[in-house]
Amino acid sequence: MIEDWRHGGFGLYLHWPFCAAKCPYCDFNSHVSKSIDQDAWRNAYLQEIDRYAALTQGRVLNSVFFGGGTPSLMPARTVQAILDRVRERWTLANDVEITLEANPGSVETTRFAGYAYAGVNRVSLGIQALDDSHLKRLGRIHTVAEAKAAFDIARAQFDRVSFDLIYARQDQTLAEWRLELAEALSMAVDHLSLYQLTIEPNTAFGARHAAGGLRGLPAEDLAADMYEVTQELCNAAGMPAYEVSNHAAPGAESRHNMIYWKQGDYVGIGPGAHGRMTCGLARWATEAHSNPAKWLAESEDGKTERPWTSVPPLDRASEYLMMGLRLTTGIDLRRYAELADAPISREAVERLVDLGMIRLNNEMLAATHQGRMILNTVISELLPG
Repeated sequence: MIEDWRHGGFGLYLHWPFCAAKCPYCDFNSHVSKSIDQDAWRNAYLQEIDRYAALTQGRVLNSVFFGGGTPSLMPARTVQAILDRVRERWTLANDVEITLEANPGSVETTRFAGYAYAGVNRVSLGIQALDDSHLKRLGRIHTVAEAKAAFDIARAQFDRVSFDLIYARQDQTLAEWRLELAEALSMAVDHLSLYQLTIEPNTAFGARHAAGGLRGLPAEDLAADMYEVTQELCNAAGMPAYEVSNHAAPGAESRHNMIYWKQGDYVGIGPGAHGRMTCGLARWATEAHSNPAKWLAESEDGKTERPWTSVPPLDRASEYLMMGLRLTTGIDLRRYAELADAPISREAVERLVDLGMIRLNNEMLAATHQGRMILNTVISELLPG
């Protein structure tokens, strides 16, 4: 029997926790620091790579992803050292995807050239808006002009360039989003990540919203209309959704994120990084200490993580269901049943099929367009108990 993680592949996630400024909507583990000991951080990543490589000998690495934080604040020599060590410790797939997230405010031509030389072959830019007034409201420190310049620099260095936009912003109209998305599609290479603004509790926006501020957020109907326009324009441009918030030309899907959504294994290195590791017949969840100073100090002894926790079979199946239904291709009911040692309720499936929320084709179960709009509800109907 095939080891289940092989259905999704094997990836490496490296978290760089530092940013030039903290965005008010962001709940990622990111920190602003006046000084960074670059040598110490580089050595810590290399030690962690060695440690995890010893646990995963013989595996082929399908993807590497530098996330954050703002990884484009990393010196190119650090990225070079990390990727050199990765190539020493693992066999890389012939089509390995090596992505680095970047913010336009931290981009400079020499750094991008250095990343490309190091082996990065895909960049994801956090542009977030193509309107200067909205960029300010989002707490971004770049302008539209700077974002477009950064995009041009990236295109000159990398064949694969993606960028993020946030919609359903304060006081944004449907017509404005339509025009902004059309402009984004005219720029796009092969991939766009398009997220509705969500107000997370442990953020500056969350606190402001709880205090009665943050006015002008769209009503539910307007946000739904913006989602519909997003699908309409992206489909017409040949970049349909392959996941709830991600759009790509055929073949340009994010291979790294597909590992998450298809329940592959991935190593998580860096403060706050999560991972999923299969060792023998057991699957384990890993989580690194989130405090950067603590993580760096503990890296000396290889104690950067909380104790690993096992993921029971039913939880593995539930994760597969929750992540896999985000994809337009959906999940394989046979794989779910093998993981859970029990099938999904046929009664629940038939009910949701009748409602037009899901479709079933040769044991492949996927959410329909209508179902993806209320995906959390669909998932809750299918989860056992």
